[in-house]
Amino acid sequence: MPAIVGAVKVNSISASSIFNIGDVYSMNPDSSAKTYAGGGSFNTGDGIRVNLNHSNTYVYDKDKIDQPVT
Repeated sequence: MPAIVGAVKVNSISASSIFNIGDVYSMNPDSSAKTYAGGGSFNTGDGIRVNLNHSNTYVYDKDKIDQPVT
């Protein structure tokens, strides 16, 4: 059944949101991200001590696509 929509004012829409007016069957937002982090980057807790004397994080990715979002 068709939807009847009155006046709509949109102040802002963020990059990861969906805006729809009217009928919709399915809405599927997709996003992807690649995160580079060195040793000890995602440690959480109290009193953590990480000693990384010669740590390197290599960010070169020759194929540029790891898992495509379709």
